[in-house]
Amino acid sequence: MANPKIDFSHLSPTERLELIGDIWDSLEDQAFEISPELAAELDRRLDEMGTNPGATRSWEEVRADLRERLS
Repeated sequence: MANPKIDFSHLSPTERLELIGDIWDSLEDQAFEISPELAAELDRRLDEMGTNPGATRSWEEVRADLRERLS
């Protein structure tokens, strides 16, 4: 693993996941440039979600599952 500029080694796996989520959430208002390939893949996934919404899980469900596995 690379040496991070911020030492988070004292955090538990659950706390690290929370930190990842907090950092991710802080980026939601930022503009990102993405490649045409990534844009096409995201569009494909959105289309798939629209045609089969029961096959998806919310971020809250995924995060809760990860927290349970790591605690």
